[in-house]
This record gives sequence, C-alpha cells and structure tokens, in this order.
Amino acid sequence: MDSLITGAARALAAGDPLGALKRVSLREDAAALALRGIAMAQLGDLARAKVLLRRAARAYSPREAVARARCVVAEAEIALVSRDLTWPEKALDTARKTLEEHGDRVNAAHARYLQARRLVLVGRLEEAERRLSEMDPGALPPASRTVHELVVAGIAMRKLQTKTARSALARAEAAARQAGIPALAAEVETASLFLRRPAARLLAGGEERVLLLEEVEALLASDALVVDALRNVVWHAGTALSLATRPILFALLRALAEAWPQDVARSTLIARAFRAKYADESHRARLRVEIGRLRAEMERHAELSATTEGFLLTPRAPEVVVLAPPVDEQHAELLALLADGEAWSSSALAIALGTSPRTIQRALEQLSASGKVQSFGRGRAMRWITPPVGLPTILLLPGPLPSG
Repeated sequence: MDSLITGAARALAAGDPLGALKRVSLREDAAALALRGIAMAQLGDLARAKVLLRRAARAYSPREAVARARCVVAEAEIALVSRDLTWPEKALDTARKTLEEHGDRVNAAHARYLQARRLVLVGRLEEAERRLSEMDPGALPPASRTVHELVVAGIAMRKLQTKTARSALARAEAAARQAGIPALAAEVETASLFLRRPAARLLAGGEERVLLLEEVEALLASDALVVDALRNVVWHAGTALSLATRPILFALLRALAEAWPQDVARSTLIARAFRAKYADESHRARLRVEIGRLRAEMERHAELSATTEGFLLTPRAPEVVVLAPPVDEQHAELLALLADGEAWSSSALAIALGTSPRTIQRALEQLSASGKVQSFGRGRAMRWITPPVGLPTILLLPGPLPSG
C-alpha cells in the first residue's frame, strides 16, 4: 500500500475526511475509490459515497476478498444511516464472516455492531443483545468501544434500564474522548439527550406532570396500577397486560383510569371508545359488551362495576395512574422515529413499526399536510425528515418494555 493510501486511511480513522480526500481525490484505483467513498459518507454525501463504494468493490479483484468485504460493510453503514432497512442483511453477514476468517477483527466487529444497531431500530432487542454478547469490546480500539457502548445504551433505554444506560454512556464518552473523533463525541452527546428529555406525562387525580425516563422506570416498579398509553399496556405488581391489539378496550380503560376514583358517564365512554357524537341504544348495547370483555381482561388487576351514571374502576392497587406521551399527538410512534434527525424511507418506517407501507404512507401524507414532516427525492429515493424537537420519547420507539 502506497503512502497516500496509508495517509488517507489514517485520516479517516481520525475523523478527518477532508484530509483523506486531499490525498486520493484524483485517483481512480480501487483503494482510492473506497477511501473516497468513506470520506464522502463522513461528510454527509451518502448518495455519492454509495456510488464510489460500489465502484471500488467492482474494481477489486476476486482475490482481494477482504477489501471487497470492507466495501460491503461501509455500504451497509450508509444504508443504516440513511434508514434504508431493506438493504440485504445477508450481504453484511457474509462480509463479516469473510473479515473474521481473514483476521480483520476490527472491521468484523464493526459489521456486528451494524447488525446490532439495525436490530435495535426494528425493536429486536434480545437479538441485538445476543450479537453484543459474542464480542469482547476491551480488545477493540476506542472508536469501536464507543460504538459498542452506544448500542448497549440504546438497548437499555428501550428496556427502561436507565442505570445501565447511564453507565454505558459514561463508558462511551470516555472511549470517544480517547479516540479523539469529534463526530463520535457528538453522537454520544445526542444519545445522552434521551435521558434528559421528557419521556412521558403522568396523569393522576386530575393533574399531570412530565416524567423523565428514570422516573418512568421507578413508576413501573411501584405498587400503582399503571395504564400505559404509550404502548397500550397495563402494568401492575411486576406484570404486564398488553391491550395493543384491543384499542377499544384500552380506550375504555384509559377513560376510567383518568377519572379514578370517580366513575365515568356512559356517554363519555361511548364517545371515547366509539368516536360517536350521539349515543343510541345500539351504542349502549355495544358498550355493555366491551365493558364485559374489559372486565374479563382486568380480572387480576381491577374490578369494573356499573353505577347510576356509568362505570367505575376499582383497582387492586393503592392508586391508578395513566402514563401518556409528552404531547398527545396522532402518529406519535412515527414522529418518535423521525425525531432522530435522520432521513427515513416509508418502507423503512413500515419495517421498524411493523405495519403496512400503505398505512405509513397515509400517516406521512397527513403529517406532511400539517407541516410536521417534510420529504425530498422522488419515487423509491423519497425520504422523510423532521427536525428533532426533544419531545418524542424513547418509549415510543420500537422494542418491548420489560415484562417484569
């Protein structure tokens, strides 16, 4: 390897893409194309970076398997940053195995981190943890250790393990400082913001207040009956009852929980659950059926009884609270994903949220009409963005909350 290539590689490793480009910007050999691609990615020109990396992969001979695998890993990182979750996972896994077989442990580890980060984005936290458990971060350079700890922190925050998240972010900050790469330090600071932002609102006794993530963790560990309107889950005594697939039942429960210890009028329950402006006998009959279903679901956690005016929730807990998003917002989960500041495709959003592309497209059109999201590009190249405002919560991002 000649001195210019070596110098460009060292510049990229130190987070100096302009220094790398000065050395290889006029060269067209495979190594120079690959380094230019990585430099353009660091500068934010992801489209140009992808083109250069593909040209580099084609320019390398079949015998240069390690170099070709590195190009695949770099392209996979671009896909992750640009939120192209349809990028083939198998190609990255093949590249990782090639790098491991040839002793390139640093780039192989980076490939594993990319796999883990993708799994975190789509909410497959247990799989991401297994990926991390297969690695020894202590044997890696500071930049790789930073990435490792950021993935650990991301998983911990989604699982409401704030102490673990803080420890991981502290280690990430120390490793980033040792690496001396400003972009890494900025990424650690951005991740740390999630612990300082409002995570939810607590509604209880007709009052409300904002909670941080660690306060939410403490609330779920308390004796209260928590009606979690972020995930449509009921928490009580270390157990979780999911009503995510029963929106009518959850709407009724939330109305009853918000009014506790008072009862709720039948007309109010009908309006909340069925979105009906006027209640007739058919609505009242349907309400009785749905209350019966909710009573069966909540048998271990609370009783539902009829009153003169409506229905009353009587918990098997000292208090009832409702955990709501920081701001009541339609399509809150979608906005929470977009709030990371990255450009997402509608297909990637559908994968991350586990819903249909058409449902996501309709939601994006509504949000765009109200000025809450913006798009650029056309066709399959269209991406959606929104400025990070600090309100969308980590609890709305894909991934299960703790099961107790």
